[in-house]
Amino acid sequence: MTTNSMPRRTRLMSGAATGLALLLATAGAAHAQDTAAPTPDAVEEITVTGIRAGIENAIALKKSSSSIVEAVSAEDIGKLPDTSIAESLARLPGLTAQRLDGRAQSISIRGLGPDYNTVLLNGREQVSTGDNRGVEFDQYPSEILSGVLVYKTPDAALIGQGLAGTADLQTIRPLKYGKKVLSANARYEMNSEDKLNPDAKDTGHRLSATFVDQFLNDTLGVAVAVSDISSPTQSRRFNAWGYPTTASGDLVIGGAKPYVQSNNLKRTGVIGVLEYSPTDKFHTSLDLYYSKFREKQILRGIELPLFWSSASLQPGYTAQDGLITNGTYTGVKGVMRNDLNTRHTTLKSAGWNIAYDTDNGWTLAADLSHSDAKRRDVIFESYSGTGPSGVGATDTLTFNTTPGAGTTFGSSLDYTNSTLFVLTDPQGWGAGANGGAATGGAVTQAGFYNTPAIKDELNAVRLSAKRDLAWGPINKVEFGYNASRREKSKEVHESFLTFGGAIAQGAPLSRPIPKEALIGTVSLNLIGIKAMLAYDPTYLLDNGVYTLVADQSPAVQTRNWAVKEDVQVAYAKFDIDSTVGAIPITGNAGLQVVHTDQSSTGTRVNPADTAHPTSNDGGDKYTYVLPSLNLTFDLSNETFLRFGAARTLARARMDELRASQSFNQNLSNLTSTDPNTSYFSTEGGNPQLRPYIADGVDVSLEKYFGRSAYVSAAAYYKKLSNFVNSGASTIEDFSPFLSLLTPTQQSQLGTPQGLAKAPQNGKGGYIRGIELSASIQGDIFFEPLRNFGLIISGSYTDSSVKLDDNTAPIDMPGLSKTVINTTFYYENNGFNARISNRYRSKFLGEVAGLSAARIYRTVDTESVLDAQIGYEFRQGPLNGLSILLQANNITDEPFKTYQSGDPRQTIDYQKYGTTYMVGVSYRF
Repeated sequence: MTTNSMPRRTRLMSGAATGLALLLATAGAAHAQDTAAPTPDAVEEITVTGIRAGIENAIALKKSSSSIVEAVSAEDIGKLPDTSIAESLARLPGLTAQRLDGRAQSISIRGLGPDYNTVLLNGREQVSTGDNRGVEFDQYPSEILSGVLVYKTPDAALIGQGLAGTADLQTIRPLKYGKKVLSANARYEMNSEDKLNPDAKDTGHRLSATFVDQFLNDTLGVAVAVSDISSPTQSRRFNAWGYPTTASGDLVIGGAKPYVQSNNLKRTGVIGVLEYSPTDKFHTSLDLYYSKFREKQILRGIELPLFWSSASLQPGYTAQDGLITNGTYTGVKGVMRNDLNTRHTTLKSAGWNIAYDTDNGWTLAADLSHSDAKRRDVIFESYSGTGPSGVGATDTLTFNTTPGAGTTFGSSLDYTNSTLFVLTDPQGWGAGANGGAATGGAVTQAGFYNTPAIKDELNAVRLSAKRDLAWGPINKVEFGYNASRREKSKEVHESFLTFGGAIAQGAPLSRPIPKEALIGTVSLNLIGIKAMLAYDPTYLLDNGVYTLVADQSPAVQTRNWAVKEDVQVAYAKFDIDSTVGAIPITGNAGLQVVHTDQSSTGTRVNPADTAHPTSNDGGDKYTYVLPSLNLTFDLSNETFLRFGAARTLARARMDELRASQSFNQNLSNLTSTDPNTSYFSTEGGNPQLRPYIADGVDVSLEKYFGRSAYVSAAAYYKKLSNFVNSGASTIEDFSPFLSLLTPTQQSQLGTPQGLAKAPQNGKGGYIRGIELSASIQGDIFFEPLRNFGLIISGSYTDSSVKLDDNTAPIDMPGLSKTVINTTFYYENNGFNARISNRYRSKFLGEVAGLSAARIYRTVDTESVLDAQIGYEFRQGPLNGLSILLQANNITDEPFKTYQSGDPRQTIDYQKYGTTYMVGVSYRF
C-alpha cells in the first residue's frame, strides 16, 4: 500500500463534503427565500417524506399487525435507509448481523443464527446460495425493495416459519401504490484504503431505477426495478493457525496465514410486478425476480508454518500469563501465496397469485412459486518459495504477539526477490497426494484448485379459502394447504496444481516465475514484512505452467451430497375480535400440520475398496403439529399489550442431512488403545435427523405517540428440543476390516474399536431475552426539537442448551448476549442527517473453512458506526432531485475471532477501512 493513500482519500472526501455542504447551504437559503412570505389564504398541506416517512410507515406496520413484528420501510421509491438489507435489519430490536469481508450479510433473530430462521420474498419461501439454509442477504438489492417485515411470533397462515423469526422481503404493489413514478439513483463508491493489490479496483458504483404506473382505469398495475452495483472492498487480514502448548506449558503462535485482500462484488438485480384487478372480486399478480452475482477476491500473503513445522522456537522468548508474546523462530520455510477466488451466482424467483371473492362470502386463492439458485466458486491457490521442501534458504523470524490483535514479524529474507523465489511446494504438501510415493502419486503441489458448486431449487403450490363470519369472538376463518419440494446439492472438485503430473513420472520440483506473470509487489506492513512479489496466477494456468491433477482421495468425494425435502402443510387460522370486560382484544389462533419426507444421496467409502466409493442414500418421514396464538389487548390511549405463544420448527442443516460417509485409517494412531483416538473411524451426515423444535411464549407492551413515535418492552422464552449434536459419535467395532492391515500392522493395532461420527438429535434447553426499543421525535419533550429524532433499542439474550447429559451447555450460533442499536437523525425542509451505531457482544459466528465449507468460531465484540447527510429539492427547477454523502464503518472497526474462549488467542483480525458513497436520486 502506498504511504500517501490515506491523505489522498481524506482530501477527496473532504472536498466532496465541503461541496455538498455549500450546495445544501445555498439550497436552504433559496428555500427560505421562497417560503418567507406565505399568502394569508394558503392552506398548509403536510406531506411526510424522507427519513420520517420510512419511520412512520414502519411504525404503522408494527402497530397494525396481529403478531409481534418489526419493520423496515423505504423512505421513498428505491430508497431503503441503508445500502444493504442486512444493515437495515440489523438495526431492528433483537436482530443482529454478521459481517463477511466488511459487508453485513447474515442475520440472527433473537440469538438464533441464519440456519434457524426463514426468509420470504412477498410471502414465498426462498432458496439460498450458501451451503445450507441461511439466506445471504447481499443477493437482494436494497434499492429495489419497498420494505421488510420480520415476524417474531408466527400465525398459522405464515408458511415457512423460522425457529425464532421470519423475514418477509417485500416489493412494491403498483395498484396499492396508486401513482405513477419514475425514479433513478446513482452512487459513487470508494474506500478510505487505496487498493491493496495492484490488479484490483478501488472505486465502484450503485445504479438503480424504478418505474411504477397504472393502466386500464387503474385495473392494471406495473412495477419494474433494476439495480446494478460494482462494490470494491479492501481487507487487511491476519489469520493464525492456532496456539499450541510448548514443553514449558506456554501457548505460542503455531503458524500464520496473513493476507491483503481486494474484493469486487458485481450484482445485477431485476424485479418485475404485474397486477390485474378488473373487478372488486378478482385479483391476480405475477412477481418476477432475477439476480446475477459475481465476486472476485484477490488475496496475497505469506503463510508461515512455525511451531507446527520444522521451524525452531529459540530460547529467550518472553511469556506473559502463559502466552509467548515475543520470540524468534529459525528455519522458517514460508509459503508465498498469490491466490484468487471467484464466485458466480444466479438467483431466480417467480410467483403467481390469483384470488377470487365468491358470492357467498368466501375468498379463494391459489399461489404458485418457484425459486432456484446456482453457485460456482473457484478457489485458486498458488504457492512459491525459495525451493521445494528441504531445499532453499529459510527465514529467521522475530515475532511480537499482541493479545487480541494478532502477530507481527521481522524477516531476514527479501520476499520481493524474483530470483530467490520460485514456483514450488515449499512445505512438501503434495507428498501424500493420491497415495503418496508408495503408489507413485506424490506431486509437487505448487497450488490447489477447488471448484465447489451449489444448486438449490424450490417449487411450491398454495391453496387457501377464507371468509368473514360472526361466530362469537371469531370474526374470520382461513383454511389452507401448501405443498413444496426443495432439492439442494453440493458438488466438489479438487485438484493439485503441478508441473506436469506426479514426481515419479519426471515432473520437475520447481519452476521460475515467468516475467510475463509478474505485476509488481504488495505491501505486507500489516504483519511487519515490507513487501512480497505479486503475480497473476491465471496466467500460469492459462499458459501451461500448471497442470491440474485431480485429488483422488475418497474424502473429497464424500463432500458431495444431495438433499430432497417434500413438505406438506395444512393449516387453519381463526381471527379473534372480542372484549374482556372493557378491554378490546384482537388476534388469531390456529395450527399447522406439517408432514416432511426427506431423503439424501451421497458417497460412501467402501472399506474393502477405498479407491472406489459407492453411492449411498437414506431418509425419513415425520409429522408435527404446530399450534399458534396471538392476542392484542387494547389498553386505550394507544397502548397495546401483545401476547404470543407458538410451536415452531427448523429443519437440520443441509450438510448434516447428507448421506455421505468417509472411512478413515490413521497410521499415527495405530498403537492407540483408546477408541476415541484409534486407527479406525468413520464420519458423515445423518439423513434421518429430525428438526429443531421451539415452544415459545412472547409478551410485548407497546405505547404509541401519534404516527412517528413509540416505546416498547418485550420479553420471550423459548424451550428448545431435538437440538442437533453435530459432534455426536458412537464407538463401533471395526474387526471385519482387519484384513486391510498387514500382519505386522495387525500385531501393532491397539484396538479394533473406533468412533463413528455423525450428527444426532440430542437434548435441548432454552433461549430467553428482553428487548427495549423506542422511536422518539424531539417535540414530545420540547417543541423546538421537533426536527430531531432518536431510534434506540437494546436486548439481552441468554441461553442454555445441552447436547447430552454428559456435556456442558454450548454457545448458540449467532447469539450475542447484549445488542444495542442507536440512530440519531435530523430532518428539516429537505435537509437530513443521520448517524447510526450497531453494537453486539461476542458470539459464535460462521466463517469459511476448508473447501469453502462453513465452520464456527467465536467472534469478538464489535461496534459499527455509520453516517449520512443529504438534501432533497422540493420545488424549483431541481424539484425531485436528492443528493447524499454516506460513510459506513467510520471508525474502521476490526472483525476479530478467537479460539478456546480466550480472546488473547486471536485467529482472525481483519480491518476493512471506511466506505464512502456520494449519490444523487431523481424522481420524475
